[in-house]
Amino acid sequence: MDIGHRLRTIRKKRGLSQRELATRAGLTNGTISLIEQNKTSPSVASLKSLLDAIQVSMAEFFATLEETSQSKYFYTAEEFTEIAPPDLDGPQAQLLSLRQLGNAQEHALQLLHERYAPGADTGPELLSHDAEEAGVIIRGQIEITVDDEVGTLGPGDGYLFNSQLPHRFRNTGTEECEIISACTPPSF
Repeated sequence: MDIGHRLRTIRKKRGLSQRELATRAGLTNGTISLIEQNKTSPSVASLKSLLDAIQVSMAEFFATLEETSQSKYFYTAEEFTEIAPPDLDGPQAQLLSLRQLGNAQEHALQLLHERYAPGADTGPELLSHDAEEAGVIIRGQIEITVDDEVGTLGPGDGYLFNSQLPHRFRNTGTEECEIISACTPPSF
């Protein structure tokens, strides 16, 4: 997906200049320009800040096309939508994968298949969005910060919290962490 082009298109539809979007999102004008030119890729937290500033959810930004005339019930692994932008230039490249099942805008539930390589992190900025989220760790371990609490979870452990609370996911282990998670309503 061309993240820069999509961001530029949505920004212009909302009548925002790069400078105004940068101010709203707490980023520099130069950063917005680099993202829109696909010369840098934002962290998950930075992209979330940008989308919050233009009032678009991650699910809507990365929405896949589903046939509206006919319901779709089954998806192959290739039909999931990657909603975590890869860091095109830095060492974090391909460390974090958030794959969404179907088009979350068409449903009341957003389901994700998440993978965090050792050292992967959703970013130093804590995430916050209007929803509830839950997940079960399939393998590896993950450190999760929710508000002022920090917990480290392993295989079979789970979490459930109000997503309006500031939160962050970080793999502090030595192996890849895999999580199946859900968010309702879709707002990430």
